[in-house]
Amino acid sequence: MVFRQPEDPIVRSIVGMIRGKQLDRRQLLRGVAVGAAGLGALGLSACSGGGGGGGGDGVIWGNWTYYLDFDDATGSYPTLDAFVEQAGYDVQYVEDIDDNNTFYGKIKDQLQLGDYTGYDTITMTDWMNGRLITANQVQEFDYENLPNVTANLVDAQWDALDVDPGRKFSVPWQLPASGWVWNTEAVPKGIKTLDDFLAPDLKGKVVVLSEMRDTVGMILAGLGHDPAGDWGDTEFDAAMAWLDDALQSGQIGNVKGNSYTQDLITGDAWAAMAWSGDVIMLNAENDNQWTLEIPESGGMIASDSFTVPNGTTPEAKARVEEMIDYYYDPEVMAQVADYVTFVPPVKGTQEAMQQVNPENADNPLIFPTEQDWEHLRPFRTLTAEEDKQYSTQFQNVLGL
Repeated sequence: MVFRQPEDPIVRSIVGMIRGKQLDRRQLLRGVAVGAAGLGALGLSACSGGGGGGGGDGVIWGNWTYYLDFDDATGSYPTLDAFVEQAGYDVQYVEDIDDNNTFYGKIKDQLQLGDYTGYDTITMTDWMNGRLITANQVQEFDYENLPNVTANLVDAQWDALDVDPGRKFSVPWQLPASGWVWNTEAVPKGIKTLDDFLAPDLKGKVVVLSEMRDTVGMILAGLGHDPAGDWGDTEFDAAMAWLDDALQSGQIGNVKGNSYTQDLITGDAWAAMAWSGDVIMLNAENDNQWTLEIPESGGMIASDSFTVPNGTTPEAKARVEEMIDYYYDPEVMAQVADYVTFVPPVKGTQEAMQQVNPENADNPLIFPTEQDWEHLRPFRTLTAEEDKQYSTQFQNVLGL
């Protein structure tokens, strides 16, 4: 799983204001106190029509929370509303994915039977998509309906999912990247190698991510192994030994999911393995206190990608493909990227961002440099047996 902001409608409004740099920390905290009493739950966008697999003539799209441009003033999704008006059918946008495994558990029975899942398209993370593709549980895209994808998908993503070369069954939605972050004042020399996390003055001030593929991937890379390559038990055991030693010695003070950002804000952590989109918001809120770099040894790049589960009708699948192709227009994707602040998969988005928000057009956390791209690695697809084995080892080292 990749980072998702807290699942609270109050926070959505606050996050939007942070991104616009309209609040300082004191105003932010006051906004939480006021907003908690006054804001209700958010509804769905353009949700009057059912999905094709359910007998309707629209689309049902299951996605992660806070993963589409949202207008706080109107309570709407501008790019999606524009598509609905253009396409002439409804899209029910459902923020139902909060964890890959949990969401898979909700639909696995339907997937195994080839029945309609309740969603015409979903955007899980590629390691989970790889499992669905291997099990023949999703449909092949018709690229005759995807001219923008053909023209604009960034080159590095065509073969990024090792079990889906050419992206026949998956089309990237966003590309969360992870790297190394540090408090610029507290760690003036920065974090340049994996062993820099072990500096004596950082003891107890390091936090790493509870997402195995990000933390273990960066440790593997730091130890000289390609996370996307042909590694196995020996290399994984070495990564676990490094992590276990750092935890047992107290060098790593915390292993966290979404809440690791609070350790950076409070000063409980000075250095971390982190998700790039978070650092943009942290710096906007806290006077650019942190530096994030993609390490030369290798940072991680994942993809949350569209798939069309078996059970979605051919008519609904064609509508899904029309919607995907709409989002592969760089001008549309620039609006999305400005809000979600992850790496977009669409060529030309950086140039289009000049019109949407010039401040973000040269932000390397949204638009990695060519050098950064050379150091970003996907985590190879694990077999079901490997996934169980490595996940158990990782949890055991964390003491969970």
